[in-house]
This record gives sequence, structure tokens and C-alpha cells, in this order.
Amino acid sequence: MARTAKKAAAKPAAASKSSFAKTASSPAPNQERPASSPAPELERPAEPKRFKASREQLLDFYKQMLLIRRFEERAGQLYGLGLIGGFCHLYIGQEAVAVGLQSAMTVGKDSIITGYRDHGHMLAYGIDPKIIMAELTGREAGISKGKGGSMHMFSVEHGFYGGHGIVGAQVSLGTGLALKHQYSDDGGVCLTYFGDGAANQGQVYESFNMAKLWNLPVIYAIENNQYAMGTSVARSASEPLFYRRGESFRIPGIQVDGMDVLAVRGAAEEALEWTRSGKGPIILEFLTYRYRGHSMSDPAKYRTKEEVQGYREQRDPIDHAAKELEKLGVKEEELKAIDKEIKEIVVEAAKYAEEAPEPDAAELHTDVLVESY
Repeated sequence: MARTAKKAAAKPAAASKSSFAKTASSPAPNQERPASSPAPELERPAEPKRFKASREQLLDFYKQMLLIRRFEERAGQLYGLGLIGGFCHLYIGQEAVAVGLQSAMTVGKDSIITGYRDHGHMLAYGIDPKIIMAELTGREAGISKGKGGSMHMFSVEHGFYGGHGIVGAQVSLGTGLALKHQYSDDGGVCLTYFGDGAANQGQVYESFNMAKLWNLPVIYAIENNQYAMGTSVARSASEPLFYRRGESFRIPGIQVDGMDVLAVRGAAEEALEWTRSGKGPIILEFLTYRYRGHSMSDPAKYRTKEEVQGYREQRDPIDHAAKELEKLGVKEEELKAIDKEIKEIVVEAAKYAEEAPEPDAAELHTDVLVESY
């Protein structure tokens, strides 16, 4: 039973005429207030089941993850050669999250928004590696005409509303995209990515509150790679179980193995069913790991080499999928042939980007405003 406050020892000061008037339902001075009635039980989604992929489906997931891995490795090389400027945040190690989630989404119906570690998300949505690499190198042929670079890619045609450089800003924007889906009654869902570092930003919780008040169709996908920009979750989060972060807003959450593409896809199926049925937002926390530093300029001295090697050898999402494929009868020679094919795609994308011209100087003034004034 809830405790009630003790009676005040002193008589309260008389309220002035300008004070709020006492209503009939208000307790009299010194009267104990009744205990608050308990909130109704929070409805929760079913526990996700690991997706049962066919041989062809799992091969497709494997190819997509491998494309992201090889693309990012090549991007790291181009950055080292000075062909990519500014910041560059690689997705190596987290491939299962983007592929597992976005393989369940519908291009042109659903929308996606993310932070600055965005190359993998674009590739997982089927966008041409050539125009992504061209954007990375600042070329006119890039998806944002070479003016967005690594962190600010965009494709209205695909419903991909960008990588965003301001930590956590995309959460409010993604909530707005979900409102657009609801307002248009188009059946779409907004997948809003953010990381464990952004999970401590204030605008995230303002967005949660609004999303639940209006039961918006939004999936908040927290990619918990454990180190944010360089500080471990243990040192930066008083509640390190991020899937619980929506509880005070009555938003349910699920924690998922983000290194297993089939576990991720299973969680995506459950989350989409929840949001599409009108039950509002849901939080998915993916326990994942990035092998490189926060960005290319980060030496990542806040963790040991042994820890990183342990993840590479024991938890790698691509190796995990390869073992699953072997159980389905896929031979090692076939996997090697796929790797060779993917490497050729990435080499071609890099060649295309290096040979493409830079934007004309006049492009500096375009796309600043929606219309010309």
C-alpha cells in the first residue's frame, strides 16, 4: 500500500484571490491525499522468434552483409589515401543489424533515418554502391551531389532520410516522419536508428513522449555498440539496459542479439506487426559491436585488442551466417565465389568514384532552400 504524506504541522498560509481557485474535488488543507491508483498493465509484444530463413534468403542476407563489410574496408583505404575528407564512421561489425532490419522493410512505403554511421544502412536498402562511394569522395555523381559526404546522405526515392551529424537529432526527425505516415494513412513505418551514446540525449525522450501520446508508427532501433564516441556504457549510462528506456512513456522494448542476422530479422517482424497494427512505437535494443574506432581518426585505446579480437573470432555476424549456410548445404567454394563477386563490385564502385568529376563551383548555392527565392 502506498504511503501518504504526514499532516503538516503548521497551518498553511491563506491563498490570495489571485491564486488558483480550490475545486470541489481538491482535498481540503491538511487533508491526506488518497494513494494514486496503479496504472494499467503495459501491453507488450510477443517474444520475437529467430527468423527461419530459406537457403536463398540467408544467401541474400550473407551477400548484403559481405557487401557492407567489403565496402567499408575499401572506404577506410580511400580515407587513408586522402580521397575521402572530413569524418568517416565505419560500420564494420554491425552489419547484421541493418541487413536484418531493413530486409523486412518495404522500400517506397517505409522510411528510414539514422545518424552519421550511415553507409551500411544505405547499402542494406539496395542503393547503388557506386553513388554511395561517389558521395563519400565528394563527387558530383554522389547521391547528394558530392555535397553531403560520409555523414549526410539522402534519398527521397528510397525513403532514406539521411545520416545526421548531430547526436540524437534524427530521433525527433524520425518521429516526425512517423507522424507523416500516420497523417497520410499510407501504412508506412519509420525505422529510426540511434546509438547508445545518443540514448542519453534529451530530445530522445521528448520524442518518446510525443510518439506514444499519438501512437505513431515508429520503431526506435538502438544500436548499442557499447562505446558510443569512446566511453563505455558502464561509465555513461545509469540504466544500461536501453530497451527499458521507454517504460516511463509506456513504450515496450525488446533486447536483441545484434550479431545474429536471423535474430534481428525475427525482431523486425515482431516490431513491424506491432506498429502496423496501430499500437504505436516500440524500442529494439541491438547488442552489437564495431571493430573500428568511433571514426577513422579514433585509435580506440579505451578497449583492448584482445576484446576486439574476441568479437571477431567468436561473434562475427558474417562468419555466423556462413556457418548457418554450411548447415543448409552451401559449400565453401560457393562462399568464396560470392566474396570474389562482392570484391569486384566494390572495386568497380571505388574506380567509378575516383574517376567521377567534382561538383561545379556553382553547385555551392543549390539545394540550400527547397525553392528559389
